[in-house]
Amino acid sequence: MPYGAPMDASGLRDAAADLPRAPGVYQFLSGDTVLYVGKAVDLRDRVRSYADPRSERIARMVRRADDVDVAVTDTETQALLLEANLIKRHQPRYNVRLKDDKSYPLVQLTDHAAPRIEITRNPDEGATAFGPYTEMGRVETVVKAAREVYGLRGCSDHKYANRDRPCLDHDIGLCSAPCTGEIDADAYVGDVAAVRRFFEGETGALADPLRERMERAAEQEAFERAANLRDRLDAVEAFHGAGGDAVASGAAERSVDVLGVAVEGDDATVARLHSEGGQLVERDRHAVAVPDDAEDDAAAVLAAFVPQFYAERTLPDAILLPEDPADPDMDAWLEGEGVDVRVPGAGREARLVDLALTNAHRGTGRGDDLSALAAALGIDRPERIEGFDVSHAQGRAVVGADVTFVDGSPEKSDYRRKKLPEENDDYANMRALVRWRADRAVEGRDDRPDPDLLLIDGGEGQLDAARDALDAAGWDVPVAALAKAEERVVTPSRTFDWDEDDGRLHVLQRVRDEAHRFAVAYHQSVRDDVSTVLDDLPGVGPQIRGRLLRRFGSVDGVRAASEDELLDVPGVGAETAGTISRRL
Repeated sequence: MPYGAPMDASGLRDAAADLPRAPGVYQFLSGDTVLYVGKAVDLRDRVRSYADPRSERIARMVRRADDVDVAVTDTETQALLLEANLIKRHQPRYNVRLKDDKSYPLVQLTDHAAPRIEITRNPDEGATAFGPYTEMGRVETVVKAAREVYGLRGCSDHKYANRDRPCLDHDIGLCSAPCTGEIDADAYVGDVAAVRRFFEGETGALADPLRERMERAAEQEAFERAANLRDRLDAVEAFHGAGGDAVASGAAERSVDVLGVAVEGDDATVARLHSEGGQLVERDRHAVAVPDDAEDDAAAVLAAFVPQFYAERTLPDAILLPEDPADPDMDAWLEGEGVDVRVPGAGREARLVDLALTNAHRGTGRGDDLSALAAALGIDRPERIEGFDVSHAQGRAVVGADVTFVDGSPEKSDYRRKKLPEENDDYANMRALVRWRADRAVEGRDDRPDPDLLLIDGGEGQLDAARDALDAAGWDVPVAALAKAEERVVTPSRTFDWDEDDGRLHVLQRVRDEAHRFAVAYHQSVRDDVSTVLDDLPGVGPQIRGRLLRRFGSVDGVRAASEDELLDVPGVGAETAGTISRRL
């Protein structure tokens, strides 16, 4: 709630006096701009403390602010997660913030006559939102259970409007089809109210009908359905136990994350080493923005990084840190999740922390290539790049790949792939792939942030096709292409021919090559899964068929091959080669 109080000491104390003594999140505002987001166990005491700022930086923030807005939460854990969500959404100048990471998911009931239920990171205006939550799998299970029991719609507005018959969701029992009047408006509103009661904390509103269905299925000896309902019931009953978050099992540690941090001016780098079963299996680095004039405080960077980074990620059994972040709320959250946080002083764990610190310091200059690329292309720093490529065999098994790099590293959880219409036209295929991505972004059906740059694998023709798709969809995103043969970077306004050791070129090559690899791998899996006339030939099993298609590109390619060429394929003997030649 906004208070409109002047930001001098007296006015701030008066505004704070009206706040509840409850956990929650507060925001200092300057007009519509969010300057700072913080969390509190006691909102009244915490906001009042800003009347006597603890640093010149905070004092300057308070002087710039003209309003304070607060949101009360049920628990301190929810306050921690909501704070991280708001920091990532608004990128406040005075907060330490992880650049370009995901937000925690929320569940919203939209402000329609027939409300829609969906999981989102950016609630619609006027919607009723619940959360935030960190365990996406559990949230998805609970939302599906709510839809099965109460039939709430999950479709977009353009799919809902002007329908003359129910869609597939109605046929499979997920929607009561208010769009076509299969349920009257009052009954649908009543079902929405029941779902709202559940998310407000009334577990029985969803658990009771689920339990009845489970027991009925067991009586009818539909044991598989009863087991599925039992699993959903378990998720529903545990949903409000810890703010919707999963609790670690407490078993022996099998996964450990090691974090190191390096601060340099207004930027910091956090390096993460991930081990499974005592073996290092993954390492990555993440850029973190530090507020103007903030101290070089690694502990503050870690306290901000941990809750923001682990949004929607599975928490490890333990986290090793170079120093204590000294954040009681974060400590309580991780302890509740069963995560052991340690600051080792010696031994193997201390050496791992030293290694993470070394990686972090190596990463502090890593952003230079991205900044140089931004300057050359005339765009904002491309912290998030999506690369696109298409793969097919003479117009068959046509697929597209969309890979994502964040701060120069692959973000594999954001990779996407798409089967495309079978057409032997590289330009048309690229146009279809980019149009698919653009439409999803414009319609709000893609849960990833918009990229800072689209990179197309190809030359001017592919770039023009991609631009046609962007214009048709109305998606305004910078786009460039990188042609393989000459390694030239093509933009709508000019072409760059950089030296082969240029860091800007290397950034784009990594994205382009990964998109190509991902597209080819998907194409091969699709092609090898297609049943062909080869299946009917004696001596040609799935492995031989796959090798033949990979070698010759298609059944027509196999048909055109000579027996000598067939014999070059591993596993193909003289008899099989002869059979292929005669039968095809």
